[in-house]
Amino acid sequence: MGSFGLLCLLVTFFEFSSGEPTTIRHVYNSSDLSYFSNGIQFAVPEQDLMNPIVGEVEHESLPDMEWLRELYDHHKWEKYAKILNNTRCKEDLMTYIKELYNGTSWATKIYDSAGRYNGQFFFGHDYWLGSYTLCHELTNNETNKEIPPFSVTFFMTKLRIHINEELTPVTRQLNIGECLPASCSNGDLRLLLAQEPKQGASIKVIDIRKVPGSYSLLDDIKFSIVGGTAVAIGLIIFIASLVELALKGTKKAKNEDPDSENNNSNKEVLKGSRELVLNKNQEKTNIMLRLLLAFSAVENGKKILNVETMSKNSITCLHGLKFFSILWIILVHTYLEIFSVASNKNLRIITERTFFYQTISNATFSVDTFFFISGLLVTVTYFRSESKNKDKFKEESTCHVIKTSTGKFSLMMFYRFFRLTPAYMFVLGVNELTLRYLHDTSVFSPAVIDHITCSDYWWRNALYINNFFPQTEFCMLWSWYVANDTQFYFVASILLIIGVRSNRHLKVAAVLTGVFLVTSWISTFVIAMKYNYVARVEEPFALFDQLYDKPWMRIGPYLVGMVIGYYLFKVDCKIKINRLLVAIGWILSLVCLAGLVYGLGREGLVIPASAFYASLGHTAWALALAWITIACVGGYGGPLNSLLSCKLLVPLSRLTYCAYLIHPVLMFLTSFILDGPLHLITFSCSSYFLETQLFPSCVRSYYL
Repeated sequence: MGSFGLLCLLVTFFEFSSGEPTTIRHVYNSSDLSYFSNGIQFAVPEQDLMNPIVGEVEHESLPDMEWLRELYDHHKWEKYAKILNNTRCKEDLMTYIKELYNGTSWATKIYDSAGRYNGQFFFGHDYWLGSYTLCHELTNNETNKEIPPFSVTFFMTKLRIHINEELTPVTRQLNIGECLPASCSNGDLRLLLAQEPKQGASIKVIDIRKVPGSYSLLDDIKFSIVGGTAVAIGLIIFIASLVELALKGTKKAKNEDPDSENNNSNKEVLKGSRELVLNKNQEKTNIMLRLLLAFSAVENGKKILNVETMSKNSITCLHGLKFFSILWIILVHTYLEIFSVASNKNLRIITERTFFYQTISNATFSVDTFFFISGLLVTVTYFRSESKNKDKFKEESTCHVIKTSTGKFSLMMFYRFFRLTPAYMFVLGVNELTLRYLHDTSVFSPAVIDHITCSDYWWRNALYINNFFPQTEFCMLWSWYVANDTQFYFVASILLIIGVRSNRHLKVAAVLTGVFLVTSWISTFVIAMKYNYVARVEEPFALFDQLYDKPWMRIGPYLVGMVIGYYLFKVDCKIKINRLLVAIGWILSLVCLAGLVYGLGREGLVIPASAFYASLGHTAWALALAWITIACVGGYGGPLNSLLSCKLLVPLSRLTYCAYLIHPVLMFLTSFILDGPLHLITFSCSSYFLETQLFPSCVRSYYL
């Protein structure tokens, strides 16, 4: 039972004694100002190197801003095109440039749809995208009086640029869209770009790709599998719903029949189609019909939306905690995603200076709320279910106890696996296809590389061990939470099976819980000190591979939840607290919550304080939630309990798991399908969150 603690100590020793991490496969551009737009540097394909780069054409020296303004101007490309080896591309390009000087409509529109400098580069505007849509619209006879004499295609070019130490102290990444003849290849464009004047600046082309590329979603076998699964499940749901409605109609007709033997009975109530199948003879129940009706949208919808038949022992304030926590998670992800497609990325720097932006930066504690709730619910539920068998163990032999405990553990893990995994694996497949499609058709280059990693490492997600591997090998980055929660459930199941047997065994489980908690604190502190961790608003995901997603940092809130769950079971949710203690409890808990979220300050914490913040902060958050839960259950929650226990939040809280899984996929779709970047104001992030993230995530999670 000391396996988790031993694992934490071994990992701590490894982290402390090992050298620098091994080289990762994909290199991230650390100079980017946003989370999801960290540019991944792909090597230039060999076929793009077929045309050798000749020496640059001589250019006169220009002031820096004039040089930047004229960078990649098609009017100058006539002399560049002459060195191309691709005859067809050379001819088409020369025709285009000639007609551009003549002011021909179609040539002017090609130039107009290409990207170029348009201001605010030094304020974070690194998207010189032009317009992919307008470029492809040029060949539409219905909307253009004149069309080009050749087909056109849109190229997205990613390059690194360093002008000088004063203007670009950090190398910047540019994303430039080019509308060019379709006869030109990636290598031709690369050769054209290489002829631009450098004036001492460093410019390196990282990647060139056509938009759209060669990927076909319909030809992808995974699309057939995921799409076929979705259609099959949708069809089953439709049939099950019709069958349930038909059975209810039959039951209603039978009750209204004057000759029915049950017509005069006032005791029978229509209880749904499942009871119609079961009420005659349990042994003759139609199993296949029961399985079919389990997919009925009618009955399942009623269960999700039902707020009237909750158990009297249910801890209603947890519904509000879950809802507001998922709200917080989606909000911070929305901010980070919008920053990635913003033309004025420096708005993030300006925003981070504000006091209340710490609400976004420190949203990691929202995940700790779910860990706390998970530990609480699994504990109180298990002890309640086993309370009727408390004398049973005294009569059992040791062998029988081991056999029974093993069976219970296996059943608990089996139930959890098949409760979570189907929706999880389906969203994983949808996410991979979405990213594969977006990387082929989007003018943006998402840093999320699930179209590569999911094919290789999906099995890690299925086994719930993906959080033990580097971030660069992650499939569904946000799934680290699911892996942690499952690992904690594994540990909790063992502790609960031990603790439920007797008071002596309960003390053993309590000691092990304390050992795990202290070990997690020590492990996190040592690793944070080794890597000189600094808690800062600007780096909410610092030390992701070493700390952020690791169970030795995250298990504290889960263990606190287990302790509170056992306490609520023992007192049967009947709590009496002195008024003075109530006041002290609320003051301490609220101060703790506010301090954790808003206590970093403008410059962050110093290194020793940051290590304590990382090791103890998550447990402190859970302790504050523990008081809120106890106070609300005991009737000392006041208006906050009324808010958290509001019945309107109950259906929404039941959708939090699927909402957590699906909302990043919706974020990718709603942002990376854009034709150009967004120009942000502070208010736009919040409005975008409400309009395109919150409501769609709730709707999609309902159907999952």
